[in-house]
Amino acid sequence: MPALFGWSYVELDDELRKSFEVALHTGTAFALLIALRHEVVEVVREMDARRLVRHALEFVPPGVAALVFERPIERRLGSAKGVALAQIAGGAALAAADASPAVRPHADARAADALAIGLAQACALAPGVSRNGATLTAARLLRFERAAANRLSRHAALPIILAAAGLKGYRLSRRGLPRDLAGPFAAGALASFGSTLASRRLVALVDGARSYLPFAAYRVALGAVALACLG
Repeated sequence: MPALFGWSYVELDDELRKSFEVALHTGTAFALLIALRHEVVEVVREMDARRLVRHALEFVPPGVAALVFERPIERRLGSAKGVALAQIAGGAALAAADASPAVRPHADARAADALAIGLAQACALAPGVSRNGATLTAARLLRFERAAANRLSRHAALPIILAAAGLKGYRLSRRGLPRDLAGPFAAGALASFGSTLASRRLVALVDGARSYLPFAAYRVALGAVALACLG
C-alpha cells in the first residue's frame, strides 16, 4: 500500500518499518486477547505437558528464524513487487491446500502438526507471506477441519506476535523512537486494535466457512492488481 500510494513510509529505514508493522500486529494481538478471552482462558486451563510441547514447537521455528534471518530478510526482501508476488503465491497455495479432506478435529493435533505450523509461521517472515494464510495452509494440508485450522492458527499466532512486539519494543527503547513517529506508531496500533475488535464477528464467520476459496481468490486478485499498478 505505501508503494502504491507513494507514501514517505517507504523511505524509513528497515528497522523502523518492521517495528511499525509489529506495532500493528501488537494492536491486533491485544484485540484478539479481549475478543477471544474465553477461548484463551480455556487454553490456559487445559494446559498440560503435551500442549506445552505443541506450543513450543509452534513458537521455536519462527523464533529461531527471526533471530537468524531477520536482518537479511529486511535488507533483501520486501520490494513492492515481491510482496505482490507473495500474495499471489500464498493465495494459490491456500486454494490448493483447501482441497484436502477436512476430517481432523482440533483435539487431534499432535507434536508433528505443531512443528509443521511453526515452520509455516517461519515462512511468514518473508514480506507478503501472510502468517495467518501460511498457518491455515499448513493446517489444511494436514487435513484439519476449517474451524480447527482457524483455532490452531490463532493459538500459534499470539505467542509469536507478542514475542516479536517485545523484542522490537526493547530495541526501540535502546535506539529511541523519533518524536515525529511516536504519533503514527500509536495511531497504527490503535487502528489495528479497533478494527480487529470491530471485526470479531468476521472471525466467527471464518470459523464456519465451508471453503477458503474466497480468501484465496482475494489474495490472488490483490496481488495481481498491485502488480498491474506497479508496472
